[in-house]
Amino acid sequence: MPKRPIPQATPETAEFWEGARRGELRIQRCRACGKAYFFPRPYCPNCSSKDVEWFTASGKGTLYSYVINYRAAYGFDDMAPYVIAVVQLDEGPRMMTNIVGVEPKPENLPIDLAVEVTWEQLDDKITLPLFRPAGGAP
Repeated sequence: MPKRPIPQATPETAEFWEGARRGELRIQRCRACGKAYFFPRPYCPNCSSKDVEWFTASGKGTLYSYVINYRAAYGFDDMAPYVIAVVQLDEGPRMMTNIVGVEPKPENLPIDLAVEVTWEQLDDKITLPLFRPAGGAP
């Protein structure tokens, strides 16, 4: 039994999950207005154009916001405490994730902390992008 629930790929998210399995953080960009965005969808949330493309993001960003969860939620057995975070990717979009590789204490998680993607393989189909402090703990 995995430590956390296993996400299910959909037609809109299949490229994201295939990229993650290869160790690539795949997000979308609008060809009409140039804005990158996340979560995957078939149209641009900025201008509504359907002229969108996938690309591999750098995997770098900054900590935008977070909460430390001290109580394990159903399906997240033996994980508490853990950090639920919003990361601002260098490419522009924000994504919800977990911060790992650092003790979950506020003094270790300053807002604007530089972070980088790391990967947790859940099964043969799903690998999760998680983030850790860039270059190690602060």
